[in-house]
Amino acid sequence: MISPLKHPLKNPGYAKELLSVGAGFALLLTLAGGCAQAKSPAAEGTAKEAAPAKAAATGTKEAPLRVGREAFGDWREDAPGVRRHIRASDLPAPNATPSFNNGPRLVDRPEGAWPKVPAGFKVDVFATDLVEPRVIVTAPNGDLFVSESRANRIRLLRDTNGDGKPEVNTVFATGLNRPFGIAFYPVGRNPRWIYIANTDTVVRFPYKNGQTKTEAPPEKIVASLPEGGRLTGGGHWTRDIVFSKDGKKMFVSIGSRSNNDEEIPERAAIHEYNPDGSGYRLYATGIRNPVGIAIHPATGDLWTSVNERDGLGDNLPFEYVTRVKEGGFYGWPWYYIGPNWDPRYKGQRPELRDKVIIPDVLIQAHSASLDLAFYTGNKFPREYRNDIFAAEHGSWNREFRTGYKVIRIPLRDGRATGVYEDFMTGFVTPEGNVWGRPVGVTTGKDGSLMVTDDGSGTVWRVSYEGTGRSGSARRS
Repeated sequence: MISPLKHPLKNPGYAKELLSVGAGFALLLTLAGGCAQAKSPAAEGTAKEAAPAKAAATGTKEAPLRVGREAFGDWREDAPGVRRHIRASDLPAPNATPSFNNGPRLVDRPEGAWPKVPAGFKVDVFATDLVEPRVIVTAPNGDLFVSESRANRIRLLRDTNGDGKPEVNTVFATGLNRPFGIAFYPVGRNPRWIYIANTDTVVRFPYKNGQTKTEAPPEKIVASLPEGGRLTGGGHWTRDIVFSKDGKKMFVSIGSRSNNDEEIPERAAIHEYNPDGSGYRLYATGIRNPVGIAIHPATGDLWTSVNERDGLGDNLPFEYVTRVKEGGFYGWPWYYIGPNWDPRYKGQRPELRDKVIIPDVLIQAHSASLDLAFYTGNKFPREYRNDIFAAEHGSWNREFRTGYKVIRIPLRDGRATGVYEDFMTGFVTPEGNVWGRPVGVTTGKDGSLMVTDDGSGTVWRVSYEGTGRSGSARRS
């Protein structure tokens, strides 16, 4: 059993916070006067979710591609290898369905429950009993750094003998303020600093490879970021951080404070700085909650993983992962997924309509896409090289759950086709309860994929051992 402290969604104070915000959101929906109706996740709703999952092809044949509305689905149709392509033309009308308040009912992992991955891959527990593990980053020397946001600290994990378990498991830094993003600078094999994105500041500590604990006080690089804004589902306080491929620029992601209110320009945006905190400007705007950001290892393009707005129905609008264009505008709060007016702003800001960029990869609505990473190892089949893995934390604003999985986004020459596939599933019980919620992803030094799960307080290790449908790969 996991203690209330280490199982944060069971913490009474946290639960009260979510319920309070959920009640406020229900009132907002009522005042909006549309078709949206907030419904509580009563036992009846959970029972309705209980249904046999539809099987997906994970053997030697590639699963058929689900296109358009056939690709919407929910957790009951998820399985490793299921492929989807959702297009902007597939958008339903606003409020085509009621808007449900159906947050996850978190339970301990049932006996026999385990994450599911494609044939040839294997999942092991790397570390557990962490406190809300969120972002995970691989240091140049192979150490893993994990932000335990609720505990206000950064943890270091090191596998010294290659057995897939951390012989070193220690707290690296404490006294932070809901830390999320982690980055090393200068870019390359020998960084001198570790940067941490708190909810309200960016700080850095002196660092050298192999160091297991901070040895000096933090230095504030960005003294003030727009802070706060925990919404139903637990979001918008997160700040991710990454450096450009050439190391000349630092990017910080900032989510909105609200579901879809007009706010200061600094919210719902990606900020750009010099590494010393100078040279600030807005790099891209109108991105409701760009939770995760990452740099493509070959092209140097900036990518982000985004939570879109709620309260417009089960399948509207889509979440997304996209390459971020410098100076780009992505619509929030007036528009979504291109020139589609949010009905609450119909007719407003028409001068912006033709400027809204349609994202590259559209994901099932309300999946809560969080962190993302490029696979840079050489132990998965070669077609995985430089593909994106994104963690879908899971829905609260949908009658039947979406998300609660890790997806793979294949890239070709650094560009997405719009197709994505389920890679790691199985975090929802047959009854519709939830025992795991993926958050962070990174490539381990041994070529494995490391996944944090703040529902069970676990870091999962995904390795490749067989041929499966993807062909052969070298063993670790």
